[in-house]
Amino acid sequence: MSDTPRGPRVGIKGPLMFSAFFGAVAFVTVLIFGSGGTGHGLRFDLAFSAAGIAFIVCLVVAAMLSMSYKENAEHLGRGDGVNLRSEDRLKRAKRPAKGAPADTAEGAAEPGREADGGGEAPGGSGREA
Repeated sequence: MSDTPRGPRVGIKGPLMFSAFFGAVAFVTVLIFGSGGTGHGLRFDLAFSAAGIAFIVCLVVAAMLSMSYKENAEHLGRGDGVNLRSEDRLKRAKRPAKGAPADTAEGAAEPGREADGGGEAPGGSGREA
């Protein structure tokens, strides 16, 4: 058994089926509308050309999209940046600040902070108002 990863990026079956579907749609569409009315014959030459172009274009676009895919770095999913998870932000708001009396952690808002835990992040923004 090999150690190669298996997933939607690795296989070729998905992009081929996607491209074949749009090629078939282009074939039928051009075959019907390319004749110019019921007085003329079906234009198989235009339909096959359109199907081939649609197939190749869709396959190239799918290949470019799969090559440009990149996993996020592991540290981006931890939630320790500016946009914390709500759960962590609420836990931090319930904890008393270092050196603060315990009653400020029970729901009383500190001066300069909003009651919902908003306001300036700990450590400040580096600018003085």
